Amino acid sequence: MVMSMPEHVIITIDGPAGTGKSTTARLLASRLELEFLDTGAMYRAAAVVALDRGVDFGDGPGVARAVHQAMLRFDWAADPPRLLITSPHERDITERLRDADITLGSSIVARSPEVRAVLVEQQRHIAQAHPRLVSEGRDQGSVVFPDAAVKFFLDASPEARAQRRADQLRSAGQEVDEARLLREIIERDAADRNRETGPLIIPDDAIVVDTTHLSHDQVLAQLEQQVRQRLGSLNRGVGG
Repeated sequence: MVMSMPEHVIITIDGPAGTGKSTTARLLASRLELEFLDTGAMYRAAAVVALDRGVDFGDGPGVARAVHQAMLRFDWAADPPRLLITSPHERDITERLRDADITLGSSIVARSPEVRAVLVEQQRHIAQAHPRLVSEGRDQGSVVFPDAAVKFFLDASPEARAQRRADQLRSAGQEVDEARLLREIIERDAADRNRETGPLIIPDDAIVVDTTHLSHDQVLAQLEQQVRQRLGSLNRGVGG
């Protein structure tokens, strides 16, 4: 289906860890010729900043101040965009974001209302500068962009998500404790859903897609079809 995207369009993809949000969002953005915002990377960057500056992960106000001072910036010339710290000197931290200590730290700093407030503000500023955007995370459709044109919520069983993570680790040559992975996913889900600020919820107007038994290609095709149908109907409504 051929349809040009509007000059201003935000598409959000939310959901728990391990549902394929980042990969799907990046590929969907490419298919639709939009830009891609990985907000999970921003929380991981907050953990990098905290470690670099000796701030305890649990010190929300301290981490928030450090993140504000670090001046995070995406390099949009790269695909996917690279994430940089620009103060006190610019450096690319993209490869650091998936390290185990950063994964642990990001889950802690993400619970902080102060950290979330700083990053939500930055995400909205990014959308002002890049108004044709696919943004993925856990609160994009519910908190950051409540007026997004199209909202998705990707889900999958904890077992399926643990298996996917195990496969990723094995492909990277790492040993895997699948029982521990499953336990960590269940614990992370509970923490995300029960935090006071920006909890993981399904926005009322979101399209829910269960990816448990779907491939990346199947999920991508379904989301692209939904976006084109939804935006096409909105355009027809405006036009007549």
